[in-house]
Amino acid sequence: MRRVSIFGATGSIGQNTIDLIARAPESYQVVALSGGRNIAQLAVDARRLGAEIAVTAHEELLGDLRAALRGSGVAAAAGTAALTEAASRPADWVMSAIVGAAGLAPGLAALQQGATLALANKESLVTAGALIMGTAARHAARILPVDSEHSAIFQGLVGEDFDAVERIIITASGGAFRDWSLEDMAHATPAQASSHPNWNMGQRITIDSASMFNKALEVIETKEFFGCPHEMIEVLVHPESMIHALVGYRDGALMAHVGPADMRHAIGYALHWPERRPLPVERLDLARIGQLTFRDPDPVRYPALRLAHEVMRTGGLSGAVFNAAKERALDGFLEGRIGFLAMSEVVEEVLDRLWGENGLINGEMTLDTVRRTDQIARQVADQVMAARQ
Repeated sequence: MRRVSIFGATGSIGQNTIDLIARAPESYQVVALSGGRNIAQLAVDARRLGAEIAVTAHEELLGDLRAALRGSGVAAAAGTAALTEAASRPADWVMSAIVGAAGLAPGLAALQQGATLALANKESLVTAGALIMGTAARHAARILPVDSEHSAIFQGLVGEDFDAVERIIITASGGAFRDWSLEDMAHATPAQASSHPNWNMGQRITIDSASMFNKALEVIETKEFFGCPHEMIEVLVHPESMIHALVGYRDGALMAHVGPADMRHAIGYALHWPERRPLPVERLDLARIGQLTFRDPDPVRYPALRLAHEVMRTGGLSGAVFNAAKERALDGFLEGRIGFLAMSEVVEEVLDRLWGENGLINGEMTLDTVRRTDQIARQVADQVMAARQ
């Protein structure tokens, strides 16, 4: 029986993970579940799966969680320290699906105790790729990608020599506004940006998909996880969202991963790796689909992709600045402080300001320096947004 933990259990990735585990409860012992403000769902899942502990990120909700778990035998805890403690508990397999930079510390804690980390928290690699990969190497832990694109790349490399790879192509749906004019995008509302044409995801990642910031993070994640030059990574807009990534080899071959827009495939692949087991996902009927389309992303519409390559060229703690500025810019959009297109302008200004602080960007990468850089970038982003009002 495998001991498993799920961090970010109440989000879309976490719920899909729970769906797969609940189909074979005899195979898993659930150690820890974590969530945010959805205490009712966290408690229901902790009871159903017989978790040892359930943790909410919000300390003020500890009383509610304890009440919801009363009589279940499931321990309750709250706050960032509790998340890290729960991730330090011995487990064979840990899902890291907390959204944002908050997922970094629990992911590191899981790696330090030698677990296999199923990584859906792309911000961990964006903000601290060298730290994450180095920690895994030191503790003989394994990281398996759960983003659909990176799972597809990983699968496209099975049995191949990475030295034979000359290009990696990740696809993007284009999000809610892929066919909108720039003028219309400038006046888009959070509600409009929160509707994805293909994927069922949380609000923040759905808006990041519309701005292509999600893809920008994935480009950086690709470089960090696979250790490839940023020039090797390409992005194609693929509205059907059926080809998730392609790996191009020096003999001209392209290995494409084709599958439905269902995160249970990437999750299930990581959960069962190195085996392939049956999964409850749609089997594609290519004759019915008829055709798949692709186009280059418009750099004017999607400046986030250009910024991602600048971040990779600069290196150091630039990824932490990029992610923090992006998160605060998204907050500003949701709060009505800035428009949709202004998010990329805010991120670029924060990067420009902090790239001048060489001691900050080029400092040693530790959990503390990443956190400090994250905090500074958020403060600068708030200053930038305040100046625009």
